[in-house]
Amino acid sequence: MSKPFLILQLRPETEASDDEFAAILRKGGLDIDQTLRVRLDQQTLPATLDLDDLSGVIVGGGPGCVSDTPEEKSEAEARIEAEVMSIMPQITARDFPYLGCCYGIGILGKHLGGDVSKSAYGEPVGTSRCEMTAEGRADPLLSGLPDSFDAFVGHKEALQALPEGCVQLVRSDPCPYQMVRYGTNVYATQFHPEADSEGFVTRIGVYKHRGYFPPEEAEALTAMARSADVHAPEKVLRNFVSRYAR
Repeated sequence: MSKPFLILQLRPETEASDDEFAAILRKGGLDIDQTLRVRLDQQTLPATLDLDDLSGVIVGGGPGCVSDTPEEKSEAEARIEAEVMSIMPQITARDFPYLGCCYGIGILGKHLGGDVSKSAYGEPVGTSRCEMTAEGRADPLLSGLPDSFDAFVGHKEALQALPEGCVQLVRSDPCPYQMVRYGTNVYATQFHPEADSEGFVTRIGVYKHRGYFPPEEAEALTAMARSADVHAPEKVLRNFVSRYAR
């Protein structure tokens, strides 16, 4: 591989950000020198950034919500969101390889003019039973996954309808748009393809006062995460890297 994957991270908490980056490397089968990591809470996108110099773009999760009003967003959250949104026109116009994880599906939906809100389909912190659609079973990024699998979730907002040009690949009973594709190469998941049990335990500790769950439930959620058997979603990351590495 001569061209790196751009890893855009939106988490301002170092412990969670570092753990997420390590998980993306591990689950994607990437070495650190095969990536360009940008923590948008600390950095801006390079002025010389050229998609032709990249294999693809992976956007991680974060505590922000694109559906929050300007008054509800912190200055850092607003700046981080603006940075990611600034490259979405190029990505979708060129159908450039993109994988948005959790927050990344909100970014894609908002860019496409879709309805992203908290009115329905939020999921509490935990696991969700996901099912492939017919289109999902035929998609290369879902190759090797079972038709039905568990994934880690925890989100306040979600797509309320499929944006124009998107295909539904994975659904669940609580949230119909767990994974979508726009065009041929632009993907986003509501679930966390990079998360494993210990990584989710880290996030439970970091975000227990961010409104995802009552703080007193942290211990029970930690036990739940450690007992969960969640392995299939990581294949989405590995398939993305394998398909687009160049």
